Amino acid sequence: MTRILIPSGALGLGYDQTALERGIAAKPDLIAIDGGSTDSGPSYLGRGVSKYTRASTKIEWAGLIRARAAAGCPLVIGTAGTCGTDSTVDWLVEITREILAEEGMIAKIATLKSQQTTLGELTALPGAPKLDAQTIAQCTNIVALAGAEQIQAAINTGADIIIAGRTTDTAIIAALPLQNGDHPGGAWHGAKIGECGALCATNPQSGVILVDFDSAGFTVTPLADGAHATPHTVSAHMLYENSDPFILHEPGGHLDVTAARYTALDDTRVRVEGGIWVPADRYTVKVEGARILGYQTIIMATIRDAHYVKNVQAWCDDIATKHRAKVADRLGDVDHTTELRIIGQSATLGALETHGTAPHEVGVMGIVTAADQDTARAIAMLLNPYLLHHPLTKAEEVPTFSFPFSPAETDRGPIYGFALHHVMELSDPMDAFRLEVLT
Repeated sequence: MTRILIPSGALGLGYDQTALERGIAAKPDLIAIDGGSTDSGPSYLGRGVSKYTRASTKIEWAGLIRARAAAGCPLVIGTAGTCGTDSTVDWLVEITREILAEEGMIAKIATLKSQQTTLGELTALPGAPKLDAQTIAQCTNIVALAGAEQIQAAINTGADIIIAGRTTDTAIIAALPLQNGDHPGGAWHGAKIGECGALCATNPQSGVILVDFDSAGFTVTPLADGAHATPHTVSAHMLYENSDPFILHEPGGHLDVTAARYTALDDTRVRVEGGIWVPADRYTVKVEGARILGYQTIIMATIRDAHYVKNVQAWCDDIATKHRAKVADRLGDVDHTTELRIIGQSATLGALETHGTAPHEVGVMGIVTAADQDTARAIAMLLNPYLLHHPLTKAEEVPTFSFPFSPAETDRGPIYGFALHHVMELSDPMDAFRLEVLT
C-alpha cells in the first residue's frame, strides 16, 4: 500500500493546517502538490513567471517543507511556478534554499526540468493551431509535460524535495504507487481524483486529502473538519478539465474508468476499484508553447443612462465604424484589432448567452491589439473621445459617460497566445527532460 498526502490543489491556494497535521500523523509515503497549469492563460508560460507572489509562495512552501521533515518522506511539486519553465524551477529552488537556511534544515533537492530548446516530430492534437517552423521559433518558452516515469527517476535519486518543471497534474501522485507495484489503473485513477486536493470532497476549499493506493484500487480520505468524500463527489471529478469522463490520456497510455465502482466506506471515505490502465504502442508527451501575438492597450467607460444601456450594442457598432475610419485617416493602414466588449451584457458567452434580463448599467471595454505598444496606445487614444462623448444619433445632445481611471488608457504590454497543442514521441521517457541533484 502507498499513501500519498495531497495538501492542496495547487501551491498558492492555501491549505488547512490542522488537516495537514492529521495527514502528517498518518505517516504518508510522499507529499505531492501541483504548482500550476494552463488555467490562467498563456502569459505565464510566455513570460516564464508564476501567477502567485513570491512572499505567499514562500509561506505555503515553508509549511510543506516542515511537514515533509515531520513526516520523514519526500515532498514533490509538479509544474513549479505555474508554468513549469526552467526559470520558475530555479525560482522555487531559490525560495527552497532560503527556507532551509532560515529553518536550520538540511535537505537533498532534485530538479526535473521540462523546457525544450529543440523539438522532435510533433503530432497535432484535436483543435491544435497550424504549426510551422516560424511559429515554433516565435515561442518564448516551450515545455514538455513529464509523466510518471520522469517523476520516478527523480524519486529514485533519494531526494527529500523534488521540484519539477511542467508535469501532468496526475504524474506526481501516480509515480510512487506505480513504482511500488500498486494497481496501475487505480494509481492513475486515484491520481486524477486527488490532483486538486479536496475538490473531490464536500468541503473543496479545505485542500488536504489522503489517497491510499493498493493492489486493487484506492481509497480517498479528506482530512479537514466537515469535509466528506462521497461516491458522487469522487466520481464527478473525472469530469473536471477532461473532455471525456471515462478516458484520461497520459504519457505512455490512457486510463479507462468505464467500469469503475465507487463505494462509500463510511460518511467520509470512498473506495474506488475498476479503473484500467491501457499502455500505448508509443511513448508520447504533450508539449506546450506560447508566443507574443502583439501588444495591447485597454480603455473602459461605464454607462448608466437607460437610453444608452438599452441601445449599447448599436452605440458600440457605430463607434467601431467611425473609429476604424479615423484610425485609417490618422495612422494609415496599420495592422491592429479593436474590440468593444460590453461588460454586463453577454461579455462572457457572447452570442451563446441565454439570459435576457436587461442590465441597468454596463461597461464598455475597448481592447486594442497592435504590433507594438505605441501603436496600440495611439489607437486606444483615438477611441477615447468616442467612449466619453459619442451620441447614439446625430439629433441627440452630446452625452458624457464615465472613465473609471485617469488616464483612461492602460497599457497591458505583450499579449501571449498558446502556439502548441501537440504530442512528441520519445524513444526514452527521459529524452526530453533533465534531472539534476543539487548539493
